[in-house]
Formats: sequence, structure tokens, C-alpha cells
Amino acid sequence: MRSLLSFGMTAINRRRALAGSAAVAVGVPLLAACGDDADTSAADPATSSGSDPSSPSEDGAAAGGVVLASAGDVPVGGGTIVDAEKVVVTQPTEGDFKAFSSICTHQGCPVTAISDGAINCTCHGSRFSIEDGSPLAGPATAALAAVEITVDGDSITRA
Repeated sequence: MRSLLSFGMTAINRRRALAGSAAVAVGVPLLAACGDDADTSAADPATSSGSDPSSPSEDGAAAGGVVLASAGDVPVGGGTIVDAEKVVVTQPTEGDFKAFSSICTHQGCPVTAISDGAINCTCHGSRFSIEDGSPLAGPATAALAAVEITVDGDSITRA
């Protein structure tokens, strides 16, 4: 009788352990799928900030003083992607220049094209406004981070 009782307790403990393991196996992937759209840190390990002004900033672009483009290279109603600096420079209306991070806020893919008044990320189809970086079509729900620029004559420089 004693051996049956011991066996019964062991079987119950094994069932509890297996049930708990199954709950963890199902729960962890579900929690991982509920991530924040704005978290791009895992997508590009080279985006850590440093004290050196030429080191990449949080959005991955180099800090102030870097020439991004010439005004003539940025079409009115469109823009240009400066891959090396991870910045998109746009010109929504003549003489009005804007700049944004070129890293999509959905899952950290770089944006790849500008057309029809939108900055496009072809990884998952997100589209952003060339005027303010706000999302025009998802899955991204957060705007592209604004980048401060200065325009001096024909030169567009990171501020």
C-alpha cells in the first residue's frame, strides 16, 4: 500500500510539472508577439549612443554637422534616403525641408523608397508622411523620429 501511495504522489507531481511546462511553452511566444512598435534596439546593434558627437545617436544617425544632401538632390513632393546616416530628407513643398530617421518604427527595417508623398518601408508595408513622419498605413503605429537639420544655401546639414 505504501508503494502505491508514493507512486500516486509522484505521478501527481509529474503531471503538475508537465502542465506548468506546457503553459510556459504556450505563453512565452504569445507575450513576445505583443512587443512595442517603437522598440528598434534589437534591429540594429550599431545604434548605441556615445559621448562622441560623431557617434551614432539613438535613431542610428550620426550627430550634428554632417552634410546630408544638397537641396537640389531632394525633389519637391518627395525626398531622398541617406543610407549612411540613416536619415530621410524630404521636401513636402518647395523650400520646406524635413528630416526623419530612416528606421521604420514597426520592427526596425530601413525604409527603402519615397513615392506618392510617402516614405515606404517594404518589409511589412508601412508608409509614413513626408510632411511629419506620421504613419499613413500600418502595421507601424508610431511616427518616424524627427531629425533636426539646418539648410544653408544648397547644403542640408544635420543640426
